[in-house]
Amino acid sequence: MDETQLLQTQQAFDSVAADYDGPRGNNELIQRMRVTLWDTVCAEVPAGRRLLDLGCGTGIDAFEFARRGYEVVASDWSPQMVERTRARAVSGGLEERVNATHVGIHQLEQIDDRFDAIYSNFGPLNCAPDLNAVAAQCERLLRPGGLLIFSVIGRICPWEMAYYTFKGRFRRAAIRAARGATAVGMNRHTIWTYYYSPREFYRAFTDRFTLESYRALSLFMPPPYLVDYYRRHRAGCERLGKLDDRFGAMPVLRNMGDHFLIVMRRR
Repeated sequence: MDETQLLQTQQAFDSVAADYDGPRGNNELIQRMRVTLWDTVCAEVPAGRRLLDLGCGTGIDAFEFARRGYEVVASDWSPQMVERTRARAVSGGLEERVNATHVGIHQLEQIDDRFDAIYSNFGPLNCAPDLNAVAAQCERLLRPGGLLIFSVIGRICPWEMAYYTFKGRFRRAAIRAARGATAVGMNRHTIWTYYYSPREFYRAFTDRFTLESYRALSLFMPPPYLVDYYRRHRAGCERLGKLDDRFGAMPVLRNMGDHFLIVMRRR
């Protein structure tokens, strides 16, 4: 991924920052996955500890963790998203616990601090040009034994393959099979994205971190962009969500889904 692609990705997220708290960035299906990450962080990291948010977006996660008693440095490559995060913290009276900074995941050397855990939600790491460099910086930024808790866009999403195949959009159905940086449209802009299986993703971290666990997110439940389908079939989809909760961490099944949630510990 080159500088032009990084800037195109930044411009894409700048373009949606103003309305990203709406259906595009925070619908019911997104919120369901969001809560899974919240619960995982809170179960693993005691309140009062320091967290680093990679790709904070409009600050929903950072605000929630600050509200629960954590101190959060919230970073993002999009300056408009950073401004939204700052405004959210101020409006909620949590500006002393949320420090929003315009730093991309490829620029972590600019952060000089130590953290108890680093989290990232909804795929910012899919836009990182060099995961090995990210792993090295995370090791530097984490205290010994610190955790990485990442929600990453997965390579195998059965819902997506079925949905776009049914519509006859075969290239779109197979997009996650691509290797290397892949162009994905958003709001008439381009996001450059890498897709990973959990094991492909962990490969970049294996020398520095032990793999604690991973699970599928939105495997049986429709992915967030099918929220209209979910709203028309809410009862049935909620039953599918219970299957996610029960079986999403099982071998084989945990390798599929719209996203996966992976937990790693600094060696």
